[in-house]
Amino acid sequence: MPSGLVALLDDISVIAKLAAASLDDVGAAAAKAGTKAAGVVIDDAAVTPSYVTEFTPEREIPIIVKIARGSLINKLAILLPLALLLSEFLPVAITPLLMIGGLYLSFEGAEKVIEKLSGAKHGETLADPIEDLAEFERQRVSGAIRTDFILSAEIMAIALNEVADTPLLERAIVLAVVGIAITVAVYGAVAFIVKMDDIGLALTKRSSRLAKQVGRFLLWSMPKLMSLLASVGTLAMLWVGGQIIVHGLHVLGLHGPSDIIHGVEHVVAGATGPLGGLLGWLTNAALSAVVGVVLGSVVAVIVHMLQKAGVLKSVSA
Repeated sequence: MPSGLVALLDDISVIAKLAAASLDDVGAAAAKAGTKAAGVVIDDAAVTPSYVTEFTPEREIPIIVKIARGSLINKLAILLPLALLLSEFLPVAITPLLMIGGLYLSFEGAEKVIEKLSGAKHGETLADPIEDLAEFERQRVSGAIRTDFILSAEIMAIALNEVADTPLLERAIVLAVVGIAITVAVYGAVAFIVKMDDIGLALTKRSSRLAKQVGRFLLWSMPKLMSLLASVGTLAMLWVGGQIIVHGLHVLGLHGPSDIIHGVEHVVAGATGPLGGLLGWLTNAALSAVVGVVLGSVVAVIVHMLQKAGVLKSVSA
């Protein structure tokens, strides 16, 4: 996990702590919860650039701003009140709801894999004739916000778990601090990533030889990086979706899938020496992604059947 991102979350949590003055315990809880949720933040940052890869440069930042605004609405206006209500009155519903979200993420990721392997397209791309570009952009933003909702729900659930025993007001403040900090971190990073080619172009116009070389390297590498991020985003949806489902089954008493995955993870970690921690984690992520792609593919087949029958409209981003 990039230490800079965790440090950024910690810094924002410290600022929130100072602003709260007498609420020192709130600041500490927010720092801890934000750090715990940072793993899902990486997935969020990987998924989002795929939603702007097909647009012209002048539309990239406005689209990211729209998605970031939707993300804040997801976290603060919908998920935060819902998390507080559920934690107070119906805590048993949190796990099943998260599992439904995990299944949706798995479906999104599996559909992208199916499209890649089959060459079939579900929804428009800029390679197709688009009659209404504004509507196409609206659909893309809507799809990104739907995916963000699931990732944000997981982030808020992780944060909620860290402060579940605190008073209601403190819980609300911690969730709000974490939600805002993570949104700023994720979409600030995404905006920087998608504009790196523009930065490269600007550098090629400088008089410095070094600046020109760096600029040319950025122009050469950014299309490859964006393509890589789109693939990482798909894998992230499958990994996180599968992991949510496996963990939810464990919480609900079905320990088999979780025990198998953790068992294989520990075997790999124990057999690979100094690289055990990394390879064990990758094993867990890969097996979770397998769960995600299998379950997501089942859902995708059902959805496509319903779409062909005219029962359901397109739900994929």
